Amino acid sequence: MVPLALAGLAVLLVWVTPGLLARQPRFRHAPRAALVAWQSVSLGGILAALFVAPAAVLVLAGRDGIARHPWLTALGALVSGAVLVRVLVSGHLVGTRVRAARARHRDLVDIVAEHERDGLRVLQHPTATAYCIPGRSARVVLSQGVLDTLPRPELAAVLAHEKAHLRARHDLLLEFFTVLHESVPSTFRSRRALAEVRLLVEALADRAAVRASGEVATARALLAIAESRSPDAAMGAGTSAPVRMQLLAAGPRPELAVLAYGIALAALLAPLGLLSLVLG
Repeated sequence: MVPLALAGLAVLLVWVTPGLLARQPRFRHAPRAALVAWQSVSLGGILAALFVAPAAVLVLAGRDGIARHPWLTALGALVSGAVLVRVLVSGHLVGTRVRAARARHRDLVDIVAEHERDGLRVLQHPTATAYCIPGRSARVVLSQGVLDTLPRPELAAVLAHEKAHLRARHDLLLEFFTVLHESVPSTFRSRRALAEVRLLVEALADRAAVRASGEVATARALLAIAESRSPDAAMGAGTSAPVRMQLLAAGPRPELAVLAYGIALAALLAPLGLLSLVLG
């Protein structure tokens, strides 16, 4: 029964739970805790899938009978290895694709934009646009429209938002979720879940903008760049701006953070607990 329970838990965490979490917008008021919950759910699902085969071997062969049934051990290792290889291949493909796209756009920006200090690039375009290109050679890209339109406090909020992405390496967090998203079969993928994680990352960077310039200046900055667009390889402050303005107006909700951390803990402990039933 334990292998079946692990398989069911893997489906629950990889397929069902992301859809349920994505339908709970209240967790957006605690973005850091919500992201921890998303990470833990994803990791818990992968662990459960990896533990299915070893648990089945232990149950079918018995703790003392594994040596007499080496084919079961080999089969279990093969199944778990297949799950792991799928994740690793997805990681390689996603990482290669994302880094190549960022490198191309970084080179393009360096050619067409004016160079400022600290990796800042200014595009001569009237539309208010702001985004960052993460990576080892990070760039913060602003349009001339942002510089001409936003007063100093709002401009400081935009810069704080983008620098928070770079400092906290939110790109690696999004890459982690994209890898897991593409490593599961297409039937079990949740695009809504991936979009929710992207929104949470932006909401988290907004907290840095609020600390730098206050809620009012941050909200005005979001309104000014709400219609802006950013390349796929970049992280733009205008992404989901209307929703994030509502979150700023509503304020944080600490009680939801407690609930999110509880979900994270349960998601990580569940597969470990089931495996311990076989090992114990």
